[in-house]
Amino acid sequence: MNTARHTARPLARRLRRTAGLVVALATTGALCAGTAVAAPAEKAPPAAEAAGVRVPQDPMAAVARMQPSWNLGNTLDAIPDETSWGNPLTTKATFDGLKAQGFRSVRIPVTWYPHQSDTAPYTIDPVWMKRVKQVVDWALEDGLYVEINVHHDSWKWIAAMSTDHDNVVARFNSTWQQIATAFKDEPRSLLMESINEPQFSDATDAQKTQYLRELNTSFHDIVRNTGGRNKDRLLVLPSEETNNAQHWLDDLSTTMASLHDRNLVATVHYYSWYPFSVNIANGPTYDAKAQSDLTEGFARVHDTFVAKGIPVYLGEYGLLTSPYSGVVERGEMLKYFEHVNYEARRNGMTSAVWDAANDFLNRGTMQWMVPEMKDLIQTSWRTRSGTASTDNVFLPKSGPIAAQTITLNRNGSWFTGLWQGDRPLVPYIDYTVNGDQLTLTADALTRLAGDRTAGVNATLEVRYSDGVPWKLFVRSYDKPAMADATGTADGLTIPTRFNGALMANVQSTYADGTAAGPASWTTYQSFDNLRADYGANTTTLKPDYVKSLKDGVPATFTFRFWTGDTVTYHVTKSGNTVTGTAS
Repeated sequence: MNTARHTARPLARRLRRTAGLVVALATTGALCAGTAVAAPAEKAPPAAEAAGVRVPQDPMAAVARMQPSWNLGNTLDAIPDETSWGNPLTTKATFDGLKAQGFRSVRIPVTWYPHQSDTAPYTIDPVWMKRVKQVVDWALEDGLYVEINVHHDSWKWIAAMSTDHDNVVARFNSTWQQIATAFKDEPRSLLMESINEPQFSDATDAQKTQYLRELNTSFHDIVRNTGGRNKDRLLVLPSEETNNAQHWLDDLSTTMASLHDRNLVATVHYYSWYPFSVNIANGPTYDAKAQSDLTEGFARVHDTFVAKGIPVYLGEYGLLTSPYSGVVERGEMLKYFEHVNYEARRNGMTSAVWDAANDFLNRGTMQWMVPEMKDLIQTSWRTRSGTASTDNVFLPKSGPIAAQTITLNRNGSWFTGLWQGDRPLVPYIDYTVNGDQLTLTADALTRLAGDRTAGVNATLEVRYSDGVPWKLFVRSYDKPAMADATGTADGLTIPTRFNGALMANVQSTYADGTAAGPASWTTYQSFDNLRADYGANTTTLKPDYVKSLKDGVPATFTFRFWTGDTVTYHVTKSGNTVTGTAS
């Protein structure tokens, strides 16, 4: 992952940063095991062979066996060192736990330059090389496929290729010469990726194509010429920025064809339609545009590579914000993760979820952070799960309660019932189903709401014939309200009575209608620029949001809620002082 291009992303995802997934036929079968050929007595067998892993000679079959995959993110790629971004030191238990959770492969991003001389011959610190090899060997010993790469070096120094071409190429070649030599005797279950998310500053598209082709070709030649098991190791080549735009895929396809090597793997990354991924530009829902961005992108990857017998590794997928951060609403987020895993499987790609720091697996225990995410993702390895148009049913705190209808997204299954805990609700009395329309009756909602305390009154499950049930939260609410507040350029915390309502997004403008906030191209700012704390009853505008406001010019904020309510609020920055006034 790379923080250079997506500065709105939270620390944990951005590199701290800111996806065609794979595969298909082998998502549920066990890894093929066999007896490794005995090694000479004086030399221990390679780790993966000792673990009984035999890698198919067919690259498509080999990459298929890597499904599902996981990223050891923000660890060996952290700058300047392994624990610098908050993750603990990796141990053998990390991979024991990963394998126990059903993963078959791990991508281990590595940033080399903090451990390398800045001048020729660009020597990598042998202590660092030994540490990387130790981590790789632990994973191989567990029978996992492993991929290593050159990670944040991509934007730290390789990006300067247009202005420092010869030095960049010399350093890149030296880096890979050292890595390839150090790992040449590792089993074929170790893959090597030339460069993470390649990008080039101050370069035209034609130059970017030229530079990436030069680096990918050089990487290929260096690794192959180091001998040992590198002679037929699977080598992973990215498109520009690991993007799925057709012209970048075509460029990569041309490069791969020119190498005349069947043991090549294409890689792309996927973090969803940008407005949805960070909840900006009025994109809070996983709508038709976000869905088509995924389906069309993965179809391009499939048609360019998979359909022609070239395996694809979706080296990273996720969102540009942490999954349970609240930036993207829970139900909308789950719809995306269900869909991205299905489309990867349908298009024959192996997928590696990006896990920066306890987003999915707890690094200390290697248990899933949130059971429902575990259930959804693990189920997606074999089938689809049904969803619905919403995961919230909002009821007014006072006055009569009316029947409410939601749309079922069956995703190939059929509706089997509506449950509250271990009790099924009664068809025709508590609810009716007409096609894909599920209607909860007024009487049922009145009973479920109870005394209508603000917040969640009841949790229901929409159950389908396969996959994970879809949760529906019955919530009572009243119109939210905000109070006056004073803050500084370091942030403005606004007292907020949410009254059971959930915030969807925010729009901020100046009197002339132009955008007020970090993004000048849209009046709907990224939801990552604020924090709605429902427990503390506060809404905080983060420093970047406040500092982006014009000095002495009032800005009007419209906070929009999933209930349909809006709250208008006025903010003025004057030097280091910020004042907020409720309408």
